[in-house]
Amino acid sequence: MNELKKNVMALLLLIFLINFSTAHAESLQAFTSREVYSDGQPLLVYGKALPNDDLILKLSSPDDTIAKFDQISADKNGEFIHILLTWPVPSTTFPYGTYTLEVISNQERGFSQKIDIKFAPSSDLVKVPIQRTVNTLVFAPQTAAVNAPIRIFVQTTSDGALIAGSPDKLLGTSHVHLPSGEVVSLALSFKTLHQGIYYADYTPTQEGTYVFHIVSFNQGTVSNGSAATVVLKQDIEGISNQILQLNSILHSTSEELQKLKNETKEFGSTLDKSQFTLVETNKNIDNSVKLMSSSVKNIEAASGQFNSLFLPIVALIAVIIALQITILARRR
Repeated sequence: MNELKKNVMALLLLIFLINFSTAHAESLQAFTSREVYSDGQPLLVYGKALPNDDLILKLSSPDDTIAKFDQISADKNGEFIHILLTWPVPSTTFPYGTYTLEVISNQERGFSQKIDIKFAPSSDLVKVPIQRTVNTLVFAPQTAAVNAPIRIFVQTTSDGALIAGSPDKLLGTSHVHLPSGEVVSLALSFKTLHQGIYYADYTPTQEGTYVFHIVSFNQGTVSNGSAATVVLKQDIEGISNQILQLNSILHSTSEELQKLKNETKEFGSTLDKSQFTLVETNKNIDNSVKLMSSSVKNIEAASGQFNSLFLPIVALIAVIIALQITILARRR
């Protein structure tokens, strides 16, 4: 019994939701005079809503900003017709592209209907589907260092115009692929630098290649962009500083080697002079030795001559003494 009651209640709830959705679909119906407009043509909005309903007409440009905003009221029958604007000459404020017209009902608590229209150089009725072209550009440094924060910039455009909005919603599914294979979300990392230009700071903790995968989602259209950064132990600036320091050390070493070379050259010259002086000294010593040898020889010769003269004299003296001794002996 209880199960039957639950099934009946679920069926009644489903019927109520279907009727509620159908009532909304039938109560607010909005249309435009054409799908493609060129400059000088009026944007006519018409349709049917609840009787005397206050309606808000909001025209969003390709960058998702409000290009035109107006408020009208439906008549007692719920019908409305209104020229929202006359398309101006294209400019940075009104560029060519896909615009979204949103009709919002006040009596139905914000229930709305959206219509995509095209602003183009020509409004010829060519049956082509209206589509948005969303592009995502990612700018990241090619190299970085471990534990040093890097900044990633993202530019999002729709039909060439920068897309404004909350980066949490626009870039909410973006992430980074780590060298280890892990995936880290960047959903809450982005901040707005300018309308359509966002940035995020990220600090790598390991060496390898990091791939930043940025996903832009705007009005049902998805666009992807990516950039890779190679993370090293230190960045190019640190390596360049070390190279400059090494060049400075090599330059100083080269100067010291040049000084040592000059000093060695002077030492060699002095050594050559010393060797020359030593040779001359050796020659002088040899000459002196030769002279001394000659002198010794002369002395020996003189000594021989002296001995030859001295010995006869000594013998003669001995003879004389002997004679005197003999004479004295006879006298006694």
